[in-house]
Amino acid sequence: QVQLVESGGGLVQAGGSLRLSCAASGRTFSSYAMGWFRQAPGKEREFVAAISWSGGSTYYADSVKDRFTISRDNAKNTVYLQMNSLKPEDTAVYYCAADPRPGALSSWYEKYDYWGQGTQVTVSS
Repeated sequence: QVQLVESGGGLVQAGGSLRLSCAASGRTFSSYAMGWFRQAPGKEREFVAAISWSGGSTYYADSVKDRFTISRDNAKNTVYLQMNSLKPEDTAVYYCAADPRPGALSSWYEKYDYWGQGTQVTVSS
């Protein structure tokens, strides 16, 4: 069992930056792939980025590639999402999620078993 708590959301102007953190409880965190997803009002939850258990592999949605960076610190049981050059269309609730199954990184939200409560990111124009 893994419990996830996101933090770091807020209000930022377009072009600005934010860093989201996701703190995990549980001894098995370091063996799980982790992902970030987001959901804007009236829209479906969408994949943002994922990272392998070791941090050696990452995977990004095209919409955030070259602007966002996912990373993790297994010693601190934390995964991060550095968001630069933010746009108003990045406004959403951001969720971190854990995938306990071995295999390729996935953008499919149903592959992730554990979810945080979300943190709001609002980008003003």
